[in-house]
Amino acid sequence: MSLADILGPLQQPLVTVLDTPVSWTEVLGFGSGALCVWLVARQHIANWPIGIANNVFFILLFAQAGLYADAGLQIVFITLAAYGWWTWTHGGGPGSSVLPVRRTTRTEWTWLLAAGVVGTAGITLLLARATDSTVPFWDAATTSLSLMATYGQCRKRLESWWLWIAADVVYIPLYAHKGLYPTSLLYAGFLALCIVGLRSWRRDLTARNSRPLEAVTA
Repeated sequence: MSLADILGPLQQPLVTVLDTPVSWTEVLGFGSGALCVWLVARQHIANWPIGIANNVFFILLFAQAGLYADAGLQIVFITLAAYGWWTWTHGGGPGSSVLPVRRTTRTEWTWLLAAGVVGTAGITLLLARATDSTVPFWDAATTSLSLMATYGQCRKRLESWWLWIAADVVYIPLYAHKGLYPTSLLYAGFLALCIVGLRSWRRDLTARNSRPLEAVTA
């Protein structure tokens, strides 16, 4: 049995939404993606393996839709997921096995913004010259934003949620433009979950920062 025999059924239409066939790949990507973001918002370690499964489904989906940067991005996400999985369980420092939520430092913002600008420009040029992408800039911009957000997620930086929100605001109309309506709907759900995650992580950070003060005044 070849790889094509295994993957073929996943790319077959399952249902039709707005006169557009929806494959098993898109449905599975929808479900695993929503579960992953919900788990991240709850700071649950299971978000990493679920996220890796989601990346595999989206590699197939995006390559088929001609969103090559997004397809390639999933491979990078798998690598970062392995790093994030390890960091969440080993990055808490001496005496702690849990990585706490922290703010993004000024130095991190400088490097992230510089990498984002350079990455967007470079990927746009690559897609425009080497592929048949019809949306090279927007594909590149969302790729860069997603990588910046994933770095922040791996390090449990609160502001990573704002980067995800910015990416989702672009992803929603981009996927609708490419006819991936369920995926566009999924990212609308991601946007709502990101707001929930932002609030949850902010409460966690506020509670952790207030503990020393409470100990002193007790």
